[in-house]
Amino acid sequence: MAQKLCQNRPVLLSHSCARIGRHLRDSLCIMRPVAQNSSGLSTHVLRPRTGRVPQPSTLNAVRSTSGHSHMLHTPWEMQGRRPYSQLSAAAVDTAVPSAATQIKGRNIVDVLRDRGLLDAVTNEEELRKAAESPMKVYCGFDPTADSLHLGNLLGILVLVWFQKCGHTPVALLGGATARVGDPSGKSAERPVMSDETIQANSDGIEKILRTLLTERGAPVSGVLLNNIDWFGKMGFLEFLRDVGKYARMGTMLNKDSVKTRLDGDGMSFTEFSYQLLQGYDFVHLSREHGVGAQIGGSDQWGNITAGTDLIRRILGAEAESAFGLTFPLLLKSDGSKFGKSESGAVWLAAERLSPFKFYQYLFAVPDADVIKFLKMLTFMELDEIAAMEAAMTSDDYIPNTAQRKLAEEVTRFVHTQKGVDVALKATAALKPGSKTELDVETLDAIADDVPNTVLPMDQVVGKSVVDVMVAAGLQKSKGEARRMVAGGGARVNNVKVESEDELVGEAMVLGGRMVLLAAGKKNKLLVRVQG
Repeated sequence: MAQKLCQNRPVLLSHSCARIGRHLRDSLCIMRPVAQNSSGLSTHVLRPRTGRVPQPSTLNAVRSTSGHSHMLHTPWEMQGRRPYSQLSAAAVDTAVPSAATQIKGRNIVDVLRDRGLLDAVTNEEELRKAAESPMKVYCGFDPTADSLHLGNLLGILVLVWFQKCGHTPVALLGGATARVGDPSGKSAERPVMSDETIQANSDGIEKILRTLLTERGAPVSGVLLNNIDWFGKMGFLEFLRDVGKYARMGTMLNKDSVKTRLDGDGMSFTEFSYQLLQGYDFVHLSREHGVGAQIGGSDQWGNITAGTDLIRRILGAEAESAFGLTFPLLLKSDGSKFGKSESGAVWLAAERLSPFKFYQYLFAVPDADVIKFLKMLTFMELDEIAAMEAAMTSDDYIPNTAQRKLAEEVTRFVHTQKGVDVALKATAALKPGSKTELDVETLDAIADDVPNTVLPMDQVVGKSVVDVMVAAGLQKSKGEARRMVAGGGARVNNVKVESEDELVGEAMVLGGRMVLLAAGKKNKLLVRVQG
């Protein structure tokens, strides 16, 4: 693959380097232009330390749209503009956030600590001082799937808290690092993904990040970048010369993510190099764009400090303004990860997990965890959360009130109020004996949570409810179905069936494809109508 992807580029490799094998070849390829990047969306111009910036008319978000499959183009190149490193500082003041913020008089370090979102900081006192003025902070997201999940949401929320304090959040897509794979917390090497898969995943994640960081009316607009924009143009020998020479094997070997794997089945050179790649991301963002801090989960501490160490070695005095900060992993009181369901990850993309199911997962949080998660996962005032905690011990507390608040707040942030409305309506529709008015969107939301069957259209429309209940298997016989109707327990789309002769009309087939039957309060069946 390395030869195919790099065939139009001069590659200087000795035979001994070539023998390192597949893992090294994959690493070499990430240092070459390997895929068209359509994720370099920037909604806010970063302040470069040197060079020129575009005129104000060019500050709009730009997306690369070329169909070339093997050549990388940065957003500036696709529009005939110079890359950031060659841009002037003429309009840079328009990119710096103002002092105005939704949180006045509080330092971001205190905000995060009070909400349980601070685990470790490389230099807390200096970060406090730096945060007194607007700064840029970034969090990386490798496109290992086409959606982020609930565990990733913490990184987004911490960026938003920085945003609320007047700082600029930078979300970095790992279009290059995804080709290597982060070994942190993994007992085995991640499978190699194709360039097409990485691109599709990047597009899906970009959509989520753009929505949550740039389209919700925040006081400071967010920025989206992709590290394939700089790694894609860097040769392997160039990387060894300009970056690798500053890395120290002892430091790299002492990282927990490395020691754990070496004590087991070992790790490849590819995985071993990951911390150096992530470290250089911080160097590049600090040097070229003035990013002053990197955040990540507590399992990323080794990778983050690799970045601050590289900055110290490469940039010297500028390292004093580079900080690393980690937040705790999202864990339940029993120590298990929060964000995994029996069916897999709790995805943020509605295409992967419906707002209803997302809501239901949060609603199921036990009492022992709900206050902690209200602090970490919502923007509720801490006084309000404290009042909620106190109310939970009172005799008149309505069970699951706190869980309902958690589910509504987080679902609203991820899926907007419309997602909350769909989730609440679907929840009500599934209650025993529910009389909630249904629509096709609600039936779509609950489709995986009730028994399903399929019937052709001619066995549903124009047929009696009794006949349809039997044909669908909800009742064993027509006599049983008639008795259910007579007893007042038969319903179509939550509407009571008044007569055994009542027919299923075309309008009852919601969206032209679904009908919800009920026999009694709890026995429901969704009929998917075809034809």
